[in-house]
Amino acid sequence: MFGNGKRNGNGVAVAAITTLIAEGTVIRGDVEFTGGLHLDGRIEGAISADGADAVLNVSDKGRVMGEIRASNAVINGMVQGDIVVAERLELAAGARIEGNVYYKVLEMAAGAQINGKMVYQAEEPRQLPRPEIAVAEA
Repeated sequence: MFGNGKRNGNGVAVAAITTLIAEGTVIRGDVEFTGGLHLDGRIEGAISADGADAVLNVSDKGRVMGEIRASNAVINGMVQGDIVVAERLELAAGARIEGNVYYKVLEMAAGAQINGKMVYQAEEPRQLPRPEIAVAEA
């Protein structure tokens, strides 16, 4: 769904997968990325994505021990930490989350598990411009 370099069903542009962390790879420390990141390995640290079209894809083999902050994410592996997604979060059947989930749009397949709070993040209220008041001359 994400990672095809096209637009998702909502018309929002999403990035193609530009970085792969392969199975058997362990990264100890924080990871920051732009574009798309596909995780088959393990990250022991926080993950943060820059950009409105950034996508994190954690496969069924992927493991994250730390907080995730991204615009879009597809999770099918294990996450031990909070997940904060600004736009769209997809939890596939193999997702195992131990932490709080903050989302705007959520798609959750049967079988996905969350041990924590699920918190809907509404859009920030927009300030409308003040209307011009016409003064009637008498």
